[in-house]
Amino acid sequence: MREIEFYKFHGFGNDYVIVERESLEGISSLTDFAIRVCDRHRGIGGDGIVIIEKPITDESADYGCTILNPDGSEAAFSGNGTRCAVAYLYLKKFWKKTTLRLETASGTKTFKLLKREENRFWFEAEIGEPSRIEKVELYLPMGKFLLADFVDVGNPVCVFFVDDFDSIDWRKIGAEIEVYPAFPRRTNVVFVKVLGPREIEVRIWERGAGETSSSGTCSVAAAVVHLAKRNERGEVLVKAPGGVTETCWDEKNRMHIKGEAEFVFYGKFIV
Repeated sequence: MREIEFYKFHGFGNDYVIVERESLEGISSLTDFAIRVCDRHRGIGGDGIVIIEKPITDESADYGCTILNPDGSEAAFSGNGTRCAVAYLYLKKFWKKTTLRLETASGTKTFKLLKREENRFWFEAEIGEPSRIEKVELYLPMGKFLLADFVDVGNPVCVFFVDDFDSIDWRKIGAEIEVYPAFPRRTNVVFVKVLGPREIEVRIWERGAGETSSSGTCSVAAAVVHLAKRNERGEVLVKAPGGVTETCWDEKNRMHIKGEAEFVFYGKFIV
Protein backbone atom coordinates (compact mmCIF):
# COMPACT_ATOMS: atom_id res chain seq x y z
CA MET A 1 0.00 0.00 0.00
CA ARG A 2 1.29 3.47 -0.91
CA GLU A 3 0.07 7.01 -1.43
CA ILE A 4 -0.10 9.03 -4.67
CA GLU A 5 -0.29 12.81 -4.38
CA PHE A 6 -2.92 14.48 -6.54
CA TYR A 7 -4.26 17.98 -7.19
CA LYS A 8 -7.86 18.68 -8.16
CA PHE A 9 -8.73 21.47 -10.61
CA HIS A 10 -11.77 22.41 -12.64
CA GLY A 11 -12.47 24.50 -15.70
CA PHE A 12 -16.08 25.74 -15.68
CA GLY A 13 -17.06 22.73 -13.55
CA ASN A 14 -15.30 20.25 -15.86
CA ASP A 15 -13.07 18.71 -13.17
CA TYR A 16 -9.75 16.90 -13.50
CA VAL A 17 -7.35 15.10 -11.20
CA ILE A 18 -3.72 16.06 -11.90
CA VAL A 19 -0.88 13.66 -11.09
CA GLU A 20 2.76 13.40 -12.10
CA ARG A 21 4.05 10.47 -14.13
CA GLU A 22 6.79 9.65 -11.63
CA SER A 23 4.23 9.06 -8.88
CA LEU A 24 2.55 6.30 -10.92
CA GLU A 25 5.58 4.02 -11.05
CA GLY A 26 4.46 0.50 -10.30
CA ILE A 27 0.81 1.05 -11.29
CA SER A 28 0.08 -2.02 -13.44
CA SER A 29 -3.05 -0.68 -15.15
CA LEU A 30 -3.66 3.01 -15.76
CA THR A 31 -7.11 2.09 -17.06
CA ASP A 32 -8.13 0.58 -13.71
CA PHE A 33 -6.44 3.44 -11.87
CA ALA A 34 -8.42 6.06 -13.82
CA ILE A 35 -11.71 4.25 -13.21
CA ARG A 36 -11.04 4.09 -9.46
CA VAL A 37 -9.87 7.69 -9.13
CA CYS A 38 -12.69 9.22 -11.20
CA ASP A 39 -15.45 7.34 -9.36
CA ARG A 40 -17.43 10.06 -7.56
CA HIS A 41 -18.60 7.74 -4.78
CA ARG A 42 -15.57 5.53 -4.15
CA GLY A 43 -12.71 7.66 -5.45
CA ILE A 44 -11.73 11.30 -5.80
CA GLY A 45 -14.23 11.97 -8.54
CA GLY A 46 -13.57 13.71 -11.84
CA ASP A 47 -14.25 14.02 -15.54
CA GLY A 48 -10.76 12.69 -16.16
CA ILE A 49 -7.14 12.43 -15.10
CA VAL A 50 -4.23 14.37 -16.57
CA ILE A 51 -0.79 12.87 -16.12
CA ILE A 52 2.00 15.46 -16.26
CA GLU A 53 5.19 14.17 -17.85
CA LYS A 54 8.20 15.10 -19.93
CA PRO A 55 7.61 15.67 -23.67
CA ILE A 56 7.47 12.34 -25.47
CA THR A 57 8.26 13.16 -29.12
CA ASP A 58 8.25 16.97 -29.51
CA GLU A 59 11.55 18.44 -28.33
CA SER A 60 10.12 21.98 -28.68
CA ALA A 61 7.46 21.27 -26.04
CA ASP A 62 8.05 22.30 -22.43
CA TYR A 63 5.93 19.52 -20.91
CA GLY A 64 3.79 16.63 -22.05
CA CYS A 65 0.61 15.07 -20.74
CA THR A 66 -1.57 11.98 -21.03
CA ILE A 67 -5.32 12.39 -20.55
CA LEU A 68 -7.51 9.53 -19.30
CA ASN A 69 -11.30 9.48 -19.32
CA PRO A 70 -13.38 8.19 -16.38
CA ASP A 71 -13.85 4.87 -18.18
CA GLY A 72 -10.07 4.46 -18.44
CA SER A 73 -9.77 5.22 -22.16
CA GLU A 74 -7.23 7.76 -23.39
CA ALA A 75 -8.37 11.12 -24.76
CA ALA A 76 -6.35 12.72 -27.53
CA PHE A 77 -7.01 16.18 -26.13
CA SER A 78 -9.11 18.13 -23.63
CA GLY A 79 -9.38 21.90 -23.62
CA ASN A 80 -10.34 22.15 -19.97
CA GLY A 81 -8.15 19.22 -18.90
CA THR A 82 -4.99 20.67 -20.43
CA ARG A 83 -5.81 24.10 -19.03
CA CYS A 84 -6.04 22.51 -15.57
CA ALA A 85 -2.70 20.77 -16.18
CA VAL A 86 -0.99 24.01 -17.18
CA ALA A 87 -2.49 25.78 -14.15
CA TYR A 88 -0.97 23.04 -11.99
CA LEU A 89 2.49 23.77 -13.42
CA TYR A 90 2.12 27.45 -12.52
CA LEU A 91 0.65 26.72 -9.10
CA LYS A 92 3.58 24.46 -8.23
CA LYS A 93 6.00 27.06 -9.65
CA PHE A 94 7.38 24.51 -12.11
CA TRP A 95 6.89 27.11 -14.85
CA LYS A 96 7.10 30.91 -14.65
CA LYS A 97 7.23 32.15 -18.26
CA THR A 98 4.11 33.70 -19.82
CA THR A 99 3.74 30.99 -22.48
CA LEU A 100 4.03 27.22 -22.26
CA ARG A 101 3.99 24.55 -24.96
CA LEU A 102 2.26 21.32 -23.91
CA GLU A 103 2.51 18.12 -25.94
CA THR A 104 -0.68 16.05 -26.17
CA ALA A 105 -1.69 12.99 -28.15
CA SER A 106 -3.18 15.32 -30.78
CA GLY A 107 -0.14 17.57 -31.05
CA THR A 108 1.57 20.36 -29.14
CA LYS A 109 -0.61 23.26 -27.97
CA THR A 110 0.52 26.73 -26.89
CA PHE A 111 -0.87 28.27 -23.70
CA LYS A 112 -0.56 31.93 -22.73
CA LEU A 113 -1.21 32.97 -19.14
CA LEU A 114 -3.56 35.97 -19.23
CA LYS A 115 -3.97 36.57 -15.50
CA ARG A 116 -3.97 34.93 -12.10
CA GLU A 117 -6.05 35.61 -9.01
CA GLU A 118 -4.80 33.39 -6.17
CA ASN A 119 -5.92 29.86 -7.18
CA ARG A 120 -7.68 30.88 -10.41
CA PHE A 121 -5.79 31.04 -13.70
CA TRP A 122 -6.93 32.37 -17.09
CA PHE A 123 -5.30 31.17 -20.30
CA GLU A 124 -5.57 31.54 -24.04
CA ALA A 125 -4.71 28.32 -25.87
CA GLU A 126 -3.95 27.93 -29.55
CA ILE A 127 -4.96 24.36 -30.37
CA GLY A 128 -4.36 23.95 -34.10
CA GLU A 129 -6.59 23.66 -37.15
CA PRO A 130 -9.94 21.88 -37.53
CA SER A 131 -10.21 19.05 -40.03
CA ARG A 132 -12.89 16.91 -41.64
CA ILE A 133 -15.75 19.38 -41.46
CA GLU A 134 -18.46 17.30 -43.11
CA LYS A 135 -22.10 16.24 -43.01
CA VAL A 136 -22.90 12.80 -41.61
CA GLU A 137 -26.13 10.79 -41.81
CA LEU A 138 -26.96 8.76 -38.73
CA TYR A 139 -29.58 6.04 -38.44
CA LEU A 140 -30.48 5.34 -34.82
CA PRO A 141 -32.68 2.61 -33.31
CA MET A 142 -36.44 2.76 -33.90
CA GLY A 143 -35.86 4.08 -37.43
CA LYS A 144 -34.73 7.51 -36.29
CA PHE A 145 -32.68 9.47 -38.87
CA LEU A 146 -30.45 12.41 -37.92
CA LEU A 147 -28.27 14.70 -40.00
CA ALA A 148 -25.26 16.10 -38.16
CA ASP A 149 -22.06 18.02 -38.72
CA PHE A 150 -18.78 16.30 -37.87
CA VAL A 151 -15.49 18.05 -37.17
CA ASP A 152 -12.16 16.96 -35.75
CA VAL A 153 -10.62 19.60 -33.46
CA GLY A 154 -8.03 17.31 -31.91
CA ASN A 155 -10.96 15.25 -30.66
CA PRO A 156 -13.81 14.04 -32.89
CA VAL A 157 -17.03 15.98 -32.32
CA CYS A 158 -20.50 15.41 -33.75
CA VAL A 159 -22.53 18.65 -33.76
CA PHE A 160 -26.32 19.01 -33.77
CA PHE A 161 -28.19 22.30 -34.00
CA VAL A 162 -31.45 22.40 -32.04
CA ASP A 163 -34.14 24.96 -31.26
CA ASP A 164 -34.64 23.86 -27.68
CA PHE A 165 -32.72 21.50 -25.36
CA ASP A 166 -35.83 20.50 -23.41
CA SER A 167 -37.67 19.23 -26.47
CA ILE A 168 -35.24 16.35 -27.09
CA ASP A 169 -33.64 13.66 -24.96
CA TRP A 170 -30.16 14.88 -25.83
CA ARG A 171 -28.46 12.71 -23.20
CA LYS A 172 -29.95 9.53 -24.70
CA ILE A 173 -29.11 10.64 -28.23
CA GLY A 174 -25.59 11.59 -27.17
CA ALA A 175 -24.98 8.19 -25.60
CA GLU A 176 -26.19 6.42 -28.75
CA ILE A 177 -24.11 8.53 -31.11
CA GLU A 178 -20.95 8.28 -28.97
CA VAL A 179 -20.69 4.58 -29.93
CA TYR A 180 -22.18 4.83 -33.43
CA PRO A 181 -20.34 2.45 -35.82
CA ALA A 182 -19.25 5.30 -38.11
CA PHE A 183 -16.99 6.55 -35.29
CA PRO A 184 -14.56 3.71 -34.50
CA ARG A 185 -12.79 5.84 -31.84
CA ARG A 186 -16.19 6.94 -30.51
CA THR A 187 -17.10 10.62 -30.64
CA ASN A 188 -18.01 13.57 -28.49
CA VAL A 189 -21.48 14.95 -29.13
CA VAL A 190 -22.53 18.59 -28.71
CA PHE A 191 -26.01 20.05 -29.10
CA VAL A 192 -26.07 23.71 -30.13
CA LYS A 193 -28.67 26.43 -29.77
CA VAL A 194 -27.89 29.60 -31.72
CA LEU A 195 -28.40 32.77 -29.66
CA GLY A 196 -26.93 35.19 -32.18
CA PRO A 197 -24.29 35.55 -34.91
CA ARG A 198 -21.48 35.39 -32.33
CA GLU A 199 -23.14 33.62 -29.41
CA ILE A 200 -24.30 30.03 -28.96
CA GLU A 201 -25.39 27.77 -26.10
CA VAL A 202 -24.42 24.10 -25.82
CA ARG A 203 -25.12 20.84 -24.03
CA ILE A 204 -22.30 18.31 -24.05
CA TRP A 205 -21.97 14.54 -24.09
CA GLU A 206 -18.29 13.54 -23.94
CA ARG A 207 -16.97 10.16 -24.99
CA GLY A 208 -15.80 8.21 -22.00
CA ALA A 209 -17.31 10.72 -19.57
CA GLY A 210 -20.97 11.28 -20.45
CA GLU A 211 -22.67 14.57 -19.64
CA THR A 212 -20.24 17.34 -18.65
CA SER A 213 -20.85 20.94 -17.61
CA SER A 214 -18.29 22.28 -20.07
CA SER A 215 -15.74 21.19 -22.68
CA GLY A 216 -13.18 23.32 -24.44
CA THR A 217 -12.94 21.08 -27.50
CA CYS A 218 -16.71 20.67 -27.84
CA SER A 219 -17.15 24.43 -27.42
CA VAL A 220 -14.67 25.30 -30.16
CA ALA A 221 -16.06 22.55 -32.41
CA ALA A 222 -19.55 24.02 -32.06
CA ALA A 223 -18.17 27.49 -32.81
CA VAL A 224 -16.28 26.29 -35.89
CA VAL A 225 -19.33 24.59 -37.38
CA HIS A 226 -21.51 27.62 -36.55
CA LEU A 227 -19.06 29.93 -38.33
CA ALA A 228 -18.58 27.53 -41.25
CA LYS A 229 -22.32 27.57 -41.90
CA ARG A 230 -22.11 31.37 -42.15
CA ASN A 231 -18.88 31.24 -44.19
CA GLU A 232 -17.21 33.39 -41.53
CA ARG A 233 -14.23 33.46 -39.20
CA GLY A 234 -13.89 35.18 -35.85
CA GLU A 235 -14.89 35.00 -32.20
CA VAL A 236 -17.86 33.16 -30.72
CA LEU A 237 -19.04 33.07 -27.09
CA VAL A 238 -20.08 29.56 -26.10
CA LYS A 239 -22.41 29.26 -23.11
CA ALA A 240 -22.57 25.97 -21.21
CA PRO A 241 -24.00 25.06 -17.79
CA GLY A 242 -20.51 25.45 -16.29
CA GLY A 243 -19.74 28.86 -17.74
CA VAL A 244 -18.84 30.83 -20.87
CA THR A 245 -15.89 29.84 -23.08
CA GLU A 246 -14.43 32.41 -25.48
CA THR A 247 -13.52 30.78 -28.77
CA CYS A 248 -12.00 31.99 -32.02
CA TRP A 249 -11.46 30.48 -35.46
CA ASP A 250 -9.10 32.94 -37.11
CA GLU A 251 -8.33 33.82 -40.73
CA LYS A 252 -5.26 31.55 -40.65
CA ASN A 253 -7.52 28.57 -39.82
CA ARG A 254 -6.21 28.37 -36.26
CA MET A 255 -8.49 27.70 -33.30
CA HIS A 256 -8.19 29.51 -29.96
CA ILE A 257 -9.84 28.97 -26.58
CA LYS A 258 -9.91 31.40 -23.65
CA GLY A 259 -10.94 30.11 -20.27
CA GLU A 260 -10.08 29.60 -16.66
CA ALA A 261 -8.85 26.80 -14.41
CA GLU A 262 -9.25 26.82 -10.65
CA PHE A 263 -7.35 24.83 -8.05
CA VAL A 264 -9.80 23.17 -5.65
CA PHE A 265 -7.85 20.89 -3.28
CA TYR A 266 -5.04 18.39 -3.05
CA GLY A 267 -4.53 15.13 -1.21
CA LYS A 268 -3.17 11.61 -1.35
CA PHE A 269 -4.82 8.59 -2.93
CA ILE A 270 -4.08 5.17 -1.42
CA VAL A 271 -3.30 2.33 -3.86
